[in-house]
Amino acid sequence: MSTPEAITYNPRSLALSRRLLVRAAVAVGHLLAAQPPRRIRRVLGWLGRRAGPASFDEARTAREDVVSVSLACAGREGCLVRSIATVLLCRVRGKRPTWCVGVRRLPPFGAHAWVEVNGVPVGEPYPPDYFRKFFTVP
Repeated sequence: MSTPEAITYNPRSLALSRRLLVRAAVAVGHLLAAQPPRRIRRVLGWLGRRAGPASFDEARTAREDVVSVSLACAGREGCLVRSIATVLLCRVRGKRPTWCVGVRRLPPFGAHAWVEVNGVPVGEPYPPDYFRKFFTVP
């Protein structure tokens, strides 16, 4: 059963080179999202091993860029690809936010993937303790 969803899609005007980079990150995010969780963790951990920590603003800008070029990432069901693409985009810029996967603390059950900096979810409309983390990739 599907439920209708209204997506707030607010495309930002990005320079062509930046838009292509973000689209590439989203495409790789789609490919990685189809992999088992163990492989995703290994790849993201390997990519971030020499990167410096991202600031909240850097991670938020990367997330907004991803959402602005991909309608699939802007939706509620696009959290996995959106979070992976955000991490990849930050990594291209030499930064590393924390990638998290977890579930809602309260019923109904709902899995979610997000990016956070210093324990604060980036761009999420929920409080920091709304989800219970299964694992993170710092």
